[in-house]
Amino acid sequence: MTGLLGDGLQIATDPLLPYWAIALLAAVGLALVGFGLWQRARGSAWRGVALILGLLALLDPALVSETRRYAKDIALLVVDDSASQGLAGRPRQSEDAQAALRAAGEKFPDLDLRLIRTGRGTDGTPLIGTLEKALEDVPRQRFAGALLLTDGQAHDVPPDVSALPGPLHVLLTGAPGEGDRRLVILSSPSFALVDKPALFSFRVEEPAGGAATVPVTIRLDGAETRALNVPANQDVAVEIAPRHGGASVVEIATPPGPQELTLQNNRAALTVNGIRDRLRVLLISGEPHPGERTWRNLLKADPSVDLVHFTILRPADRVMDLTPVNELSLIAFPIRELFEVKLNEFDLIIFDRYRRRNSLIPATYLQAVANYVERGGAVLEVAAPAFATNQGLFASPIGAILPGQPTGKLLEGPFRPQVTSLGWRHPVTKGLDGAGYPQTGAPPSWGRWFRAVDVTADRGQVVMTGPDNGPLVILDRVGEGRVAQILSDQLWLWSRGYDGGGPQAELLRRLAHWLMKEPTLEEEDLVASVRGEQLLITRRSLTPAPIGERRTITLTDPDGSTRNITLTERDGIATGSAPLNGPGVYRLAEGSLQRVIAVGDVNPKEMSDVRATDTVLRPITDATGGSITWLRDGLPDLRRTEPGRSASGRGWIGLPERRDYDVTGLTRVALLPAWLMLLLAGGALGMAWWREGR
Repeated sequence: MTGLLGDGLQIATDPLLPYWAIALLAAVGLALVGFGLWQRARGSAWRGVALILGLLALLDPALVSETRRYAKDIALLVVDDSASQGLAGRPRQSEDAQAALRAAGEKFPDLDLRLIRTGRGTDGTPLIGTLEKALEDVPRQRFAGALLLTDGQAHDVPPDVSALPGPLHVLLTGAPGEGDRRLVILSSPSFALVDKPALFSFRVEEPAGGAATVPVTIRLDGAETRALNVPANQDVAVEIAPRHGGASVVEIATPPGPQELTLQNNRAALTVNGIRDRLRVLLISGEPHPGERTWRNLLKADPSVDLVHFTILRPADRVMDLTPVNELSLIAFPIRELFEVKLNEFDLIIFDRYRRRNSLIPATYLQAVANYVERGGAVLEVAAPAFATNQGLFASPIGAILPGQPTGKLLEGPFRPQVTSLGWRHPVTKGLDGAGYPQTGAPPSWGRWFRAVDVTADRGQVVMTGPDNGPLVILDRVGEGRVAQILSDQLWLWSRGYDGGGPQAELLRRLAHWLMKEPTLEEEDLVASVRGEQLLITRRSLTPAPIGERRTITLTDPDGSTRNITLTERDGIATGSAPLNGPGVYRLAEGSLQRVIAVGDVNPKEMSDVRATDTVLRPITDATGGSITWLRDGLPDLRRTEPGRSASGRGWIGLPERRDYDVTGLTRVALLPAWLMLLLAGGALGMAWWREGR
């Protein structure tokens, strides 16, 4: 047991009996001495002296001296290195304050001032998180306080700000009352239906005294879609419709305002994934045939396809055929409903072995189909033998949009479809399973067909050929829409596995997706993706680069600087890569072909508000007894203060002295030997006997 007299000096006891025994003896002795004093017995005082001396002898008191080694107190200087600290004027303020504080800390031999840097977080400025992580290596009894060198924008201030074991002093760069026009995204959808409006909301925050309305430009996939004047400091909602499936980049920007700290928060970019609603397909089979079930099974097997299928079982010119009545349709063919009322609701129209019969589908409705394609619709025609005659669709108004013109011949005999040299570059037919490889002379391994319509292709892209190398599959763009022709009705042989079968499901899937303008099947495309710190670029084109030359695309970085990237071409696809220069929107261009890609966090929280402020960190400085000082008013003096005293004042900030130490040695000196205590106690008892005898 010890008792403190002063720094390093203590009184210690080493009792000869247990404390409870000594306490029992003390209680009995005090009772006897007290009783004697109450009875006014002579010698009672000497008996009390003897009791005290005897108890001291049993406790064996000694004087203990400690040899101490005092440890330095630890203070943390946390420097905010986030992007907003790089604005004009702030780096110099921060560097000067760092140098001055470190010099001031070196003047105190009992202080260890440690420099900590925040770095750049992925979700704002991790100021308090950096401080708490550094505190893990600091003993709490040695923590003297923390100095935060920042603009005040911290995004990780905890709800409970009283847990720090020392004062927190904030030294602010920048200036109070700074103004900055900034664009704030309030809400945006991650997904939206293709060609259906999706709602975005944002606000342009304008400093006091700024413009009442501000101009805003909205771009979708790099193309300017609209320019607006919106009220400042008010929520604004706009509708934007993705034009295709997959990722679309929406850019919103506003020009510089009268007060600006940075232009980086004057723009924002969003990525919305376009998804198609159920694909509505109208399949019109001109007559029953073996391939009809193939079409129906293929389309019905896809849950994303909403199929409307009509088969003309008994046309007007065959009213006396032998078709059983129970196999005939019970309703009239809804010509007006399909081709006038609901025509534009279909995403794709397929004419399968259709024979033109004016009495069934009038020319006016077929002209409506041609107009539907011109406006952005899609038609796939699978030609029947009748296509070679004046009963085919080419002899109707639809003929104006069909790329293959029949010669009047029907080619019969076995043949294997071949992918053309153009088809080897086109994404619809490139790499089909079993297609062979013309560069090595490997022929197709898929099954044979036995009939095709002979046509001349005045326009469009012939991607597969049939008998005598004549066109078999032709793709074409008409106005804003697309048309595809398969000039044989025997694709169903592949689905039955005849002669080895073939990739009919994959071919038809690609055809449908190309007709639906899916970006992954665009024949002229420029695509970028991110892998690690590299931007991977793919250029797909039907036209090869000139011999001896290499493709070059222009890459525009988020900061506006441009680079020329050389691509290497192989098998119709040119690829290359470029190092990334931070997050943001990158633009790729080759001639009129342009694409944009958003990389990383293009709307960093750190740059959403770059104004210096003293409001975010004030709760934590108040809770810890710290202070907030603007560096533009001068750097306060650094002092050491007594524990429990105020840690800041006018023109100064303080770090409390903790005085933590380690004991390196002890010296023990007995106050009085036990034998001397007992001798004195015996003398006191003798005096008590002598006093009692008188």
